Amino acid sequence: MAKNKNLYAIALITSLFFLWGVALNLNPILIPHLKKACELTDLQSSLVDSASYLAYFILPIPAALFMKKYGYKGGILLGLILFACGAFLFYPAAAVRSYVFFLSALFVLFSGAAFLETAANPYITVLGDPATATRRINFSQSFNGLAASIAPLIGGVFILSGKTLSGSQKAGMSADQLNTYLNKEASSVQIPYLVIGLVVLTVAILIFRKPLPEIIEEDLEPADDEHKPLYKKIFALLGRKQLRTGVLAEFFYVGAQAGVLGFFIRFSERVAGMGEKTAAAFLTAAAIGFMTGRFSGTFLMKFVNPVKILATYCLINILLLILAVTLHAKFSVFALIGVAFFMSIMFPTIFSLSIRGLGSKTKLGSSLVIMGIVGGAIIPPIMGKVSDMTSIQYAYLVPIVCFAYIFYFAFKNLKVKKVEIVAAQ
Repeated sequence: MAKNKNLYAIALITSLFFLWGVALNLNPILIPHLKKACELTDLQSSLVDSASYLAYFILPIPAALFMKKYGYKGGILLGLILFACGAFLFYPAAAVRSYVFFLSALFVLFSGAAFLETAANPYITVLGDPATATRRINFSQSFNGLAASIAPLIGGVFILSGKTLSGSQKAGMSADQLNTYLNKEASSVQIPYLVIGLVVLTVAILIFRKPLPEIIEEDLEPADDEHKPLYKKIFALLGRKQLRTGVLAEFFYVGAQAGVLGFFIRFSERVAGMGEKTAAAFLTAAAIGFMTGRFSGTFLMKFVNPVKILATYCLINILLLILAVTLHAKFSVFALIGVAFFMSIMFPTIFSLSIRGLGSKTKLGSSLVIMGIVGGAIIPPIMGKVSDMTSIQYAYLVPIVCFAYIFYFAFKNLKVKKVEIVAAQ
């Protein structure tokens, strides 16, 4: 009976990975779309990622404190409600065509996602045999990869119009004609995000009505800091090199992922001369590669140390990014598709390594790792600035630095024979 209860809980929590995966992987569609609808520079359009990932920096600790009082289920329910509210805010944001309103809606949506990630990632690792924690989180994250392959397809069909006006075309239009065109572009996000909000509310109702097993985490050593101020607990946790370097590795990974995929359509348009719809189709191919990498990587971990896979994939991605910067036409786009495949297993593997052995401090430690996701708010604007100053192709030098640090993190953990979470249930 307990096993069946765990299987049901794993299935339900895995659905959350899919939901926030859809929202997050619509960002690479939103960046060029809002750039067009709101007439933005590359740097300004990158704030789509900044608004999204800034929520991951601000909300995880409040989420951890909330879950300490109300449990994993309470955190998940609040996250789903915030998520749905953010999705619904897209409707009025599009109606007034306000970029600030769009960014605010994204912040609310991803505040909910931050609650979900802070809860779901550690919950799935402790919901079963500790020895299979890494395979379990990679399996659940694989559905995040499935969402990554579906979201660009949805965005390409229902959001992108395929019509981009040149400067001369805009100059030849009257103010009313231009305003009508821009309003029509902005309104295309309304129905997709309305549907997302309704689906998320449905999942919230389902979770509210069904019991989920609450995990009791125990320390490997006596808890003598129960009454310490929060900031002292945080500093004490960050004193653990494993967690500290893991937070930084997650910062660079998410920054690299957001930058590589966020500017993918712009890169394809400028470097390979593709149209908006064609570039979106190639982005879908990259997302499918990401999903395939997650499933194949999870399978490979049964036979190969996950840390060795992480290190190898980092080196491959550095090579592929060098090719993306130096090659031209579709060859450079194919290199980026390869990067998507090989970065697929990095987030869950870094996460599992970072919170290894934290016991009852897992919730707080997990929130610190999730805060590292703020890299997605910082790295893309750096790439956007480099693009505005030089070219979109040179902007892809920035993720090389990110993967170099992740390789360093993996190299320092090569002695870890098994990536597992030690927790009592």
